[in-house]
Amino acid sequence: LITVYEAHSPPHLPELCCVLAIHCHADVFSLSCRLMRPDDANIAGNVHGGNIFKMIEEAGCIVGTRHCNQQNGERCLAALVRVEKTDFLAPMFVGEVASVTAEISYTSKHSMEVQVKVVAENILTGARKLASKAAVWYVPLSMQDVGRIVEVPPIKYASAEQEEEGRKRYDAQKIERLEKTAKIEEIVPPPADPERHTVGFSQHSLIHLVGPSDCTLQDYVNGGVTMKLMDEAAGLTAFRHCKTNVVTASVDVINFHRKIQKGCVVTVTGRLTFTSNKSMEIEVLVDASSLMEEEKGKYRAASAFFTFISLDKFHKALPVPPLKVSTIHSLSEVWIKTSTLN
Repeated sequence: LITVYEAHSPPHLPELCCVLAIHCHADVFSLSCRLMRPDDANIAGNVHGGNIFKMIEEAGCIVGTRHCNQQNGERCLAALVRVEKTDFLAPMFVGEVASVTAEISYTSKHSMEVQVKVVAENILTGARKLASKAAVWYVPLSMQDVGRIVEVPPIKYASAEQEEEGRKRYDAQKIERLEKTAKIEEIVPPPADPERHTVGFSQHSLIHLVGPSDCTLQDYVNGGVTMKLMDEAAGLTAFRHCKTNVVTASVDVINFHRKIQKGCVVTVTGRLTFTSNKSMEIEVLVDASSLMEEEKGKYRAASAFFTFISLDKFHKALPVPPLKVSTIHSLSEVWIKTSTLN
């Protein structure tokens, strides 16, 4: 069964967006295509890494939601809980077409792993390149009771070995998520006049009020929106450190610890944790608090480590200024105060 959805933008923005879903027994595959426009790019002309994150999340959500609703039963919506290491392999530019493929590679009782690839095509020359790839994890949340996770229909594997490899990935990410959730740290603001190229010099925070356009049908923030904000905060931190064009090279892991509801104020903070000759690692932390229910306090909603590189005007890698720290423990001693956030 092949289902095709077509959506046209207004006449002044000519664009065709197609989503195809192919169901083969319990396996699900989806393909979406979109033309990259000027509002998808950063100031250097590259497609913003945050927009690529949004496309990855949307493709995974579509395939996961469709898979979990293929049987007669309780309706649900796939919610993003974790993004494994994401690699940005080649830059994408305005005018290219992004083709995003998503395929479910493993299912447990209450979660599913989706493999997503983003291919950029120059429609003038026909040249294609693999721009990005990621593995993302979703859980299906009931439409009637958003706090309840429903069961995931199993998929059919090509071999027992494929299923076993998927189970190993599932166990590994589950353990890592539990460990990360248990180690939540509060951010301490940098000094008023920090020294150049220190952690405090480049540390940056974005504040965003969650509105209806940021949310899913269940009034919780779409995971792609959160990832775009995280990428922006990391990019600003990298730019402050280098003062050059910077681009996302990879993301280690993004963990979504708790849902963010409509009406919350989100603070997204990026801070440098490591620099090499041509790259820099930036930790990004997302804290949320209810605007109407301040008594509930803030909580850690998501966290990740981004890797950025510095580029010249010809898109060639530049040396990264070294990060200045007084001792090997100075980052944790000066900038981080350990505490527990509910």
